[in-house]
Amino acid sequence: MTPEQLVEKLKQANPTGLKSVILYGSAAAGDYAGKRSDYNVLVVMDRLGLPELKLFLQPSRAWIKAGNAPPLLFTPDGLRQSVDVFPIELLDIRDSHLILYGEDMTRDIQVEPRNLRLQLEHELKGKVIQLRERYLETGGKPAQVGDLLMSSLSSFLVLFRAALRLFQDQVPATKIEAVKQLSSHISFDTEVFETVDALKAGTKKLRELDTEELFGRYLQTVETIVQAVDAHLCKP
Repeated sequence: MTPEQLVEKLKQANPTGLKSVILYGSAAAGDYAGKRSDYNVLVVMDRLGLPELKLFLQPSRAWIKAGNAPPLLFTPDGLRQSVDVFPIELLDIRDSHLILYGEDMTRDIQVEPRNLRLQLEHELKGKVIQLRERYLETGGKPAQVGDLLMSSLSSFLVLFRAALRLFQDQVPATKIEAVKQLSSHISFDTEVFETVDALKAGTKKLRELDTEELFGRYLQTVETIVQAVDAHLCKP
């Protein structure tokens, strides 16, 4: 199911309550990686009680079955009131999106730097903890370690792009380019992320690489960035 097909299904399900459907994420930013990427959509409704949710059950079922995340659902007021809680996600949506239907509900999003810093610190440290835990679950098996690298990359790159906002106002839409720009503010080698990105895109093969060495560099580089961001956050 394409995003455009989803829009038609949503319009049929609730033609009067649907305010906006917005494509965001990798497909809107130019980072789309085929089978390893999904489509992300923000749906804004005038109401989101149980009756409205039930109207969306059938369209959402087909959308999710196609391998996509469930639509991100907000009312207009709910979206405005969530900016302080989800600044990273909503800034990314504001800066890289395509309007599939209705009005642009993201154009007026403004974020307090303090809220961005708080979420960034929480998310970065949590993702590092998860990375270590998930490595233990792989048992060190190369194929599973490779899957871990590829599945964790996008989340880290999103956070690194958010970290770039601490140093400059404008950030690139593509995550790899954002990492390259972050490396001009924090000293680290971007090559490990480019390698994992190439694995994800299929332009490199796991069998060509030393998976253990790659994961070691990946973990070390992630920790270097997290420590540098943490030091920056702690500055008075």
